[in-house]
Parts: sequence; structure tokens; C-alpha cells
Amino acid sequence: MPSTVEKLSPTRAKLTVEIPFHTLQPHLDQAYKSIAEQVTIPGFRKGKVPPNVIDVRFGRGVVLQEAINAALPDAYQRALNEHQISVLGQPEVEVTKLEDGDVVEFTAEVDVRPEFDLPDTSDIAVEVDPVEVNDEQVEERVNLLRQRFATTNEVDRAAADGDVVVVDLKGSLDGEPLEDATAEGITYQIGNGGMLDGLDEAVVGLKSGESKQFRSTLVGGALKGTECDIEVTLQKVSEQELPEVDDEFAQMVSEFDTVDQMRADLRDGLTRMARLDQATSARDKVLEAIIAKTEIPLPEALAAAELDARRSQVNAQLAQAGLTLEQYLADSDEETDDEEGFWADIENRTFDALKAQLLLDKYADENDIGVEQAELSQLIVRKAAQAGTSPEQEAQHMMEHNHLPEWMQEVRRTKALGALVENAKVTDTAGASVDLSAINPDGTIKEVEEGADEPAAEEAPADEAKPKAKRSSKKKAAEKSDEDAEA
Repeated sequence: MPSTVEKLSPTRAKLTVEIPFHTLQPHLDQAYKSIAEQVTIPGFRKGKVPPNVIDVRFGRGVVLQEAINAALPDAYQRALNEHQISVLGQPEVEVTKLEDGDVVEFTAEVDVRPEFDLPDTSDIAVEVDPVEVNDEQVEERVNLLRQRFATTNEVDRAAADGDVVVVDLKGSLDGEPLEDATAEGITYQIGNGGMLDGLDEAVVGLKSGESKQFRSTLVGGALKGTECDIEVTLQKVSEQELPEVDDEFAQMVSEFDTVDQMRADLRDGLTRMARLDQATSARDKVLEAIIAKTEIPLPEALAAAELDARRSQVNAQLAQAGLTLEQYLADSDEETDDEEGFWADIENRTFDALKAQLLLDKYADENDIGVEQAELSQLIVRKAAQAGTSPEQEAQHMMEHNHLPEWMQEVRRTKALGALVENAKVTDTAGASVDLSAINPDGTIKEVEEGADEPAAEEAPADEAKPKAKRSSKKKAAEKSDEDAEA
């Protein structure tokens, strides 16, 4: 099928494709057959209506349209392959010539991946925070485990700092009740924060059944930021008893026999997490540097669609939280508290994300980066861990919703980024070199054979990279505590 391509702009192309009638004939035959099976004409059995009768009854044009629609996708794809065009989005198709019995011609205008040169990353240098885990972080994990395995006993005394209490709250403004500031049966621990300002001070000293009023500013909902009167009624006081940190405790919450072994394992887990965070930061910074030094024009339609989608997502999240953008900016850690500046930042981030995708796809194509089954399996395992599901459920979800091409593209881009980062220079703020290629998916460091210059161990799949020590149900409970801490 003859075809030509015309470059309309750096990001848009126009294909002109001819379909000879001998190529269209099988689709014409199928169109006649399909119509014959759907219509009822006196004197003919269903499915046995001759083509000339269909032409008379329904018109030749109906048949040609159905045949052309069936032939277009294959002809379009062949033209893309012939001219090695990487398209972005759906084409605008128009049939420009139809000579019955001879030829059909159509044009397809479509956004395409722009041409640009991949930069040399060997002169890119980025700096990241060092991997550091201190005793305080380890003790925070120990305390989380203590909290998880603590016991609470209801007591008949006034509430004190550290107690777990159940309270009812009633808000009012100028004597009028506020439904959004009223709640019953709220359980929380005094001193942990995260509740209304002044609540802890009001509750401390109260006994079960007693109430107290105070003024506070609402921190959520439609009335966020409103100062009102709050009446708190204490329903129940429970005293929390934390277990002692001894070897018995270590055996209860982990697979280890001693506290020292348990702490060492917690430190190792924190170190692995810090190492993965460091690697993520390094990759992000290298990618930012690559984008900054590469001219990548974006297709207008694609950029506008992505920006609209991002704006809609932000507005939906704000609406779900019951916040205006002004309220969100006032309480967030965004770099700007100006709405115009916020949306400008969203636009820059959206466009940079598009440029990153185009750059990584181009690198993957030019370097023939493929996806192995094991790599796709690793991604499925990671997605299952993030979603709290099983790998089998994620795989089923992938097939049911046709996510396979999208997830394979995600793996390719990750591999492309890894290859680009390998050539960059990464150091931490202490001046130490950071070798990202030596980090396993679980944050451990690849083992190096004695006398070897390069890491010898293969990256293990995410579900195989962890130590093979048998884990008890107590150990799993401890790991669950770690997950809660990360959340």
C-alpha cells in the first residue's frame, strides 16, 4: 500500500495512504456477509442475500464504508511502520479519494514524538543526602512496636497525659450548633497531637462523664479555619501499659532472641529504606538535569490534555477534602502560597513529566531495551505490596483492564532511566560516591566476589531478594508495625 508522510510541525505529521481495491476486497466480502446476516429480505434466506440485492436495497456506499472502516487500522499501522513514526495519541482520519473498483485514499494527521538529540550524561553531577540512621530513629521503631503490643485498662480516675480516652465533641458558633464540628465516640491518645488545639488541655483532669468548654479553630471540613466554641465530654479513660524492652519482648514481636538482635534488624531495615530513598532522589535529580539540557518540543494537543487532566485531578482532591485552593496553600508546605504561582508550578511539573516520558521512550527505542517476564513479575509484586493485594490479584487486574502495554512501558522507562543515571556522577553531601547499580530492589547491596571489580550478584526479584529466614507470626506482626510506620 503506497504511503507518504508530510511533517506539519516538529510534533505533528500527516500520512497519506492508498488502499488498492484488491487489498480492500476481503473486507468488502466480509461487509456483504455481515449485512446479509443482519437483514431480512423476502425471497431470500437470512445470510444468503446476494451482493447486488444489498447494493440496490441499502446502497453500495454503506458496504464501502464498512469495508473501509475495517481496512483502515491495518493500513494506518503499516504506514507508521514503513516510515518509522512514533505517534502520540489518536489520528484525525479523512477519506480523500474513493474510486470504486480502483483505489481508496485517506489521510491521517497525528501528533508524533519530536526529533531531538539525547544528551551526554557523563558530565551530569548531582548530590544527595548520605545514608544515615541514628539511634533515635531505631528507638522510634522500638516504641512503635511497644505501642502496637501495649495493653490498655480502663481506670476510674481523671485523665492524664498519655491516657487513651473516648470523648464526644459538640461545636457551636454564637450559640448555634455546628453539625460539621460535632462527633461522638472519638478515641485518641492524649499528647499524640493531630486533634483540635486546646483539646488535650481541656481533657486532662476530667473524669468519666464530665465536660468542659474551650475555643478552638476547626482544622478540616467546610468550616476549616473557623474559630468556635467546643464542648468536650469525657466518656472513658484507659491507662496504657507499654511492655518492657527486654529479650522476652524481642521474642514476642520478632524472630530474634535478644533485644540487640532485634534492634540490629530494625536498623538494617531503616538503612535499606534510606538507601532506596537516596537512589530515588538521585534518579530524580539526574532526570531533572537531563531534561534541563535537552530541547524537547511538546505536541500542543497532548500537553493541553495532560494539563487539563492534572488540573481536574487537583480540583477533585481539594473538593474531596472540603478545601479551597486558598485554604490548602495556607496550610501546606508548597513553595508558593499564591494561586497563580501554584498553577504555574503544576504546569511546569506536568510538562516536565511529559518530556521525561518522551526522552526515556526514545532512549529505550534506540538502545533496544526490552522487558523480561521476570521484570514484569517484579513490577506486579511491587504494585501488590503498595496496594495491599496479592500478586495474583494484581496480575488479574492487569489482564482485565488491559494494563499490560502500560506496565511494560513503565518497566522500559525505569530501565532506560537506570542506564542514563549510570553515566552520571552521583555523590552524597559528605563527598562519598554513590553507586546506584549496586543497590538491590529491596535496598540491600549486591555482593561482590572476592577480587572482582563489579557486583557479581544479579538483581533478585522483589519477592526473592529478602533473606530466606523463616518468619514466625510474631515477626509478621512486627513487619506490619513497620508498614504502619511507613504509612
